Amino acid sequence: MSEQLLRLFENHEGEYVSGEAISKQLNVSRTAVWKQIRKLEAQGYEFEASRRLGYRLIHKPDKLSLTELLGSLTSNRLVTSIKLFDAVDSTQNIAHQLAEDGAPEGTLVIAEQQLHGRGRMGRSWVSPPSKGIWMSLVLRPNIPLPFTPQLTLLTAVALCRSLRKMTSADIGIKWPNDLLIDGKKISGILLESTAEEERLRYVVAGIGISVNLEQQDYPPEMLEKAISLKMATGQTLDRTAVIVSFLTEFENLYGLYQQEGFTPIRTLWEALSVSLHRRTSLITPQGPMVGTPIGLGEHGALMLQQDNGSIVPIFSAEMGLPTDDPST
Repeated sequence: MSEQLLRLFENHEGEYVSGEAISKQLNVSRTAVWKQIRKLEAQGYEFEASRRLGYRLIHKPDKLSLTELLGSLTSNRLVTSIKLFDAVDSTQNIAHQLAEDGAPEGTLVIAEQQLHGRGRMGRSWVSPPSKGIWMSLVLRPNIPLPFTPQLTLLTAVALCRSLRKMTSADIGIKWPNDLLIDGKKISGILLESTAEEERLRYVVAGIGISVNLEQQDYPPEMLEKAISLKMATGQTLDRTAVIVSFLTEFENLYGLYQQEGFTPIRTLWEALSVSLHRRTSLITPQGPMVGTPIGLGEHGALMLQQDNGSIVPIFSAEMGLPTDDPST
């Protein structure tokens, strides 16, 4: 019924169509028409309603095209297949299942909408339909299990470099992998690995990018700490171009990493970081710590210089805001 309803509105582009006319043409009740319109609104369509005139379609979501994506990635040797969905609980869950079923490296899962998207530390992720990029990539790197945190940093570098090339925004990386504009988050990265007997089986790299979200798409409490590329730049971006740009950058850096190791990735990450050389607090599994991040270690740990001068590696923590108050 949704497809029939959309065709009806497309045949009356820019015009109001009464609820009575719709119900007669589709042979359903006016209540059923209202329910279908609500369903379409949940998918990103926008309607204008008038008691006297009926309904008018005023906005269609900018949906991704599998054909366009595949055509734009013909030169990308990393991506082996793309699974494109309208709505899923989480692209991470689907990518994990595909990897368990033997999906090769380069299998990419993309969804127009996530109903239960997740980020680091078990947080939820706002993923409205057809406005952001919600995707997960299956990787099968031949590296020791302790090196997997390096891939998180590599992904952050690839995404930051690709978005800086596409926009005029001054985007930086907050350790380990959040992308920020003026202190507000535009993207999150979640890498989950599966191992067996201390051997890495596969990694699923989840990437969420707030591309064309608008203020009303965020819960009010998130507006102080989150922003989209559109809100930051005033430009509506082509999501296909954003995906292709990231995957191109990722393929190049992943190849560099496999050839030369972590050192060049570490250098690039440090150059893009907004977390270094500023005193900050961290909540670690061992408890709170305060110090100044001075760089990355050879395995990808954040090297934190404490107030007594000692330097400790931090592999997992929640980083607070920078502070110049030594008593904090």
